[in-house]
Amino acid sequence: MAYFRRTGPASFRPTEHVGGAWSTDEQHIAPALGLLVHVVEQDRDVRRDDRLAVGRLSYDIWGTVPMEEVETSVRVLRPGRTIELVEATLTHAGRTVVTLRAWLMQRSDTEAIAGTGSAAIPAPDAVPAWDPTTVWPGGFIASAQVRRDQAEPGRAVVWARTDVALLDDEPVSALARTAGLLDIINGMTVRADPREVAFPNLDLTAHLAREPAGGWLGFDAAVSFGPSGLGVTSSVLHDEHGHLGSMSQALTVRQG
Repeated sequence: MAYFRRTGPASFRPTEHVGGAWSTDEQHIAPALGLLVHVVEQDRDVRRDDRLAVGRLSYDIWGTVPMEEVETSVRVLRPGRTIELVEATLTHAGRTVVTLRAWLMQRSDTEAIAGTGSAAIPAPDAVPAWDPTTVWPGGFIASAQVRRDQAEPGRAVVWARTDVALLDDEPVSALARTAGLLDIINGMTVRADPREVAFPNLDLTAHLAREPAGGWLGFDAAVSFGPSGLGVTSSVLHDEHGHLGSMSQALTVRQG
């Protein structure tokens, strides 16, 4: 049971668990974001042996993609001894679907000064279970376990996890698995009924203070709609060890 099956050195086919929420005939983009992290890490580890840490993931979503085979590619935009900027691309039938630009940075020991000003959120077992399929269709949403404490529409603490592997019979890092869940949050505390208002995100940028532990991924999330069709979903990220980073998504809001 996995989101993708490898079909070649750089090609992958989605399974039914990738089915989208806005349209079940299209892929939910979330698993593809994890897939791009996986190929970035594979490329890094072929080129060098120091396991540069990923500090930022910045995705641009160029369009929708059907439930068909996709291809990936990776190139180094800014090589360096201690810092690199790497770009990964997901394509379908020659058309770009998603690009990822990732900053990779040298690791150092900062344990003695580690800390955050961000507030903690309740642990997963302190937040009630919630069924996201009451709002959204699709295989990806059905594959996720969600816990939610909603203060109001568009404002909630959400925990999400999945038992579905990112890739069939292939080891994947905790970062890639986590990245494959990031995009779920835009639909977990909706401001408006998605049958009446569409609000897909055009991008997703996550800044990380450390590597994730895997398992439950927490969001302290707020969704904002502006008066002229623009919106943003902003989240502070957590895992079961505490603060993880921050994330934002630009929304195109379409009413009627």
